[in-house]
Amino acid sequence: MKINKELCVNCGMCINRCPVSAIRKVDKVVDIDFDACVECGVCLRSNVCKKKAIYQQPLEYPRSVRSLMSDVLTIAPESGISGRGTEEMKTNEVTGRFPDGTIGIAVELGRPCYGARLYDAEKIAMAVAAKGVEFEPCNPVTTMMSDPKTGKFKEELLNEKVLSAIVEMSVPYEKAEEILSTIYETAKTLDCFLSLDICSKVDKNGNLPSMEIVKKMGVWCSENGKTNVGLGRPLYKG
Repeated sequence: MKINKELCVNCGMCINRCPVSAIRKVDKVVDIDFDACVECGVCLRSNVCKKKAIYQQPLEYPRSVRSLMSDVLTIAPESGISGRGTEEMKTNEVTGRFPDGTIGIAVELGRPCYGARLYDAEKIAMAVAAKGVEFEPCNPVTTMMSDPKTGKFKEELLNEKVLSAIVEMSVPYEKAEEILSTIYETAKTLDCFLSLDICSKVDKNGNLPSMEIVKKMGVWCSENGKTNVGLGRPLYKG
């Protein structure tokens, strides 16, 4: 996003619309920190600028990934889904991503209102890849990797800033504790916030294997659930 200086009256009404605080007033002049902007489009769509001074400049690669990962109206070509481009883990009863004996783990970087550089996503990806995980292919973050086996990202993307990025993976049950420990250690080296999602099928006794793991590790976890009717899609059978 950019501001047309000929139209802007420096009222500052747009400043609190930016979720990553990229719009600032310095010496009574309002401007957008172009490097900090994640191209989410919130300032433009808020329609708070009565002078229509905020405008979307043409987005070219690699900057276009900022819009892909930050603007809920941008469609991810890998999945056909808007937003960050991945179906949430809570649709597992429809997608069947995580079968018996498997734990789904997602590392969300940048939330709630801070943003993240993709070099931090690479740190997490490379750390867990070394321990043996399978990254979710239907996820734009995975397609940003030059080598999904190692978690290495494409060099030109590393400094791009996004509203949030989700590194999503499938892990064998017996490796889950090791992977979670690796994530916690790597989190200490990051320049952004991190939240963790964990998912598993309910076993035949009605227990959640994923919750057993985090409780064993002494980690607090909010035990959330959701019933998804499938929205017309057939339920996964496996």
